[in-house]
Amino acid sequence: MHGHARIAAALAGCQPDTTPVMLHNFMMAAREAGMTMRQYRSDPKYTARAHIEAVERYGYDGILLDIDTATLACAAGVPVDFPDDEPALCRDALLNSIEDIDQLEPVDLAKHRGVQVWLEAACLLKRHFGGEIWIRGNCDQAPFSLACMVRGMQGFLLDITDESSHAYVRQLLDYCAGITCQFLSLMAGTGVDMLSNGDSSGGTSLISPRLYRELAQPYQKRIAAHAHSLGLPWALHVCGKTNAILEDLVQTGADALELDFKTDAKLARDILEDRATFIGNIDPSGVLALGTPDLVETETRKLMETFSGTPRFILNAGCAIPAETPSANLAAMIRVAREYRAP
Repeated sequence: MHGHARIAAALAGCQPDTTPVMLHNFMMAAREAGMTMRQYRSDPKYTARAHIEAVERYGYDGILLDIDTATLACAAGVPVDFPDDEPALCRDALLNSIEDIDQLEPVDLAKHRGVQVWLEAACLLKRHFGGEIWIRGNCDQAPFSLACMVRGMQGFLLDITDESSHAYVRQLLDYCAGITCQFLSLMAGTGVDMLSNGDSSGGTSLISPRLYRELAQPYQKRIAAHAHSLGLPWALHVCGKTNAILEDLVQTGADALELDFKTDAKLARDILEDRATFIGNIDPSGVLALGTPDLVETETRKLMETFSGTPRFILNAGCAIPAETPSANLAAMIRVAREYRAP
């Protein structure tokens, strides 16, 4: 099997020949390709080259095409900083008050340069790898996390605890859902094999399970349905400890859940089994970036043992792999995956 076939099998619940590996390694890939994050995010040829060289170096199965977590916020008008060698990040809120929602302008993502880079890079990767390597077109933030950026994290978290503001909150979430769905549609047009979004602000690290079900999950369901209407599988990434909402996350309709190392992998296996594929969840900092190859091997074997007996598993870190991660550590994780052979 080649990489594309392995990941397709894992998503379909069929047994691949060995454990598929899909890496959230855009920062590390850029660093090893000798480019700054400014170069990586500004030129799609650089973006694509970083991932091509990483696949050639490590021999994994699936590319997670990511650039930063601020592209959609920037397109909506949120002030964004662009450090030379760090991913872009939001500097300030766009809305001083949730009542200002009517002042937001319509967004045409196809005209935004940051989005264009993301899309052009996806096209270059598909052209280079054809059907041999799985290409996951990440589409930045899901609506709840994007709303946090547009309104500002502190302000939005205060808004959602005030029931009298919920009509405005849902209006903002609808606005953000429209932006997210635009990106999904544009990314689908590049020919990628899968779509995904991140919604870490919508997880229980920041909000209660009740507020998650009321204000984050309905919009995750909406974008999952939109991705499926485009004919593609969809993955949802959530940071932090998601144990309390694992069942709810499955109910979004996500084909795969990419979850942080803080989530109980055994519990996730039991809840996701036969319903969604688990992607993750090696600790990207404490194990991959700061650990030794021996520690990486130990933790990878432990995780693979947890998911033995189910084909719905794709090995990855639980979140973005730091740029300074030692090459030997990443190679050790992939080597353990390659040792497994289907019966």
